[in-house]
Amino acid sequence: MDLGQANYKQNHSTVQEFILLGYQEYPALLFIVFLATYTAILLGNGLIVVVTTLDPALHTPMYFFLRSLSGLEMCYTSVTLPKMMANLVSGDHSISLPACASQLFFMLFLGGTECFLLAVMAYDRYLAICLPLHYMTIMSHRVRMGMVAGSFAISFPMQLVQIGIIFSLPFCGSNEIDHFFCDIPPLLSLACADIRSNEMALYFESTTFVIIPFLLILASYVQIAKTILRMPSATGRQKTFSTCSSHLTVVILFYGSAAIVYLRPKTPESVKVSKLLSLLYTIIIPFCNPLIYTLRNQEVKTAFRRLLGRKRTLEVGTRIMS
Repeated sequence: MDLGQANYKQNHSTVQEFILLGYQEYPALLFIVFLATYTAILLGNGLIVVVTTLDPALHTPMYFFLRSLSGLEMCYTSVTLPKMMANLVSGDHSISLPACASQLFFMLFLGGTECFLLAVMAYDRYLAICLPLHYMTIMSHRVRMGMVAGSFAISFPMQLVQIGIIFSLPFCGSNEIDHFFCDIPPLLSLACADIRSNEMALYFESTTFVIIPFLLILASYVQIAKTILRMPSATGRQKTFSTCSSHLTVVILFYGSAAIVYLRPKTPESVKVSKLLSLLYTIIIPFCNPLIYTLRNQEVKTAFRRLLGRKRTLEVGTRIMS
């Protein structure tokens, strides 16, 4: 082995950890903001899970999928925010190679699952609005359980293969990732190998998990729009549209930001834009979801009041008994 080959191997074996540059200005302020946001995400989405589980009136397919989405959002956010806060407190922005691979896998796995789950929710709205007489027959408990499980099952093996391909690449030179979590584009920029095949794999995966579900959602909403426009009364049209407006808002925000990050051509200017948009789909959307789905949803607000009333009744009963 000559000296050049020895140096090549040595350089490739030196990268045992990465440095997440992220956002390092005003660490104390950012920590408070991220802590408050993370707490709100857990409380808001957790409340949706509790209310839709405990209230029998919400044991319908639509709220089953909403409960699944809220649980997914809590897990999705927990992949990045705790690490970001730990970095801000300690000042140590390093992440080991295995930890980086694990973080990226769960980000892709849960994000891919959410893409298909949003498509399933659109199909649920299509059945409820366009085929109301057959809705409960088609969307049985077994079917909706299978749809949620299928969303996870599609994402898991593909993301596992993607992680294996990325982390089989040699990394050398700089180990600084200009991001607040391990993501594919900044990692590929650090690889010391031909990454054209990896970029093709990224576009293929982005097409699978962004474009295909989005087209399914679009097809569902085209049929929904046709049905709504055929309704005779304006009140009926408005009431029907309100049942899917929250989902449509989340779809636009989530798919719009994800498509820009993973499908746009990479330029030096796109790095900062991608980092900002990543905040949108990893933090801001999970934070806004409980607000989007509950502020205009009278059924959830009524169920929440019933839950609070039940709690007060139990407290009064406990005091009387004691």
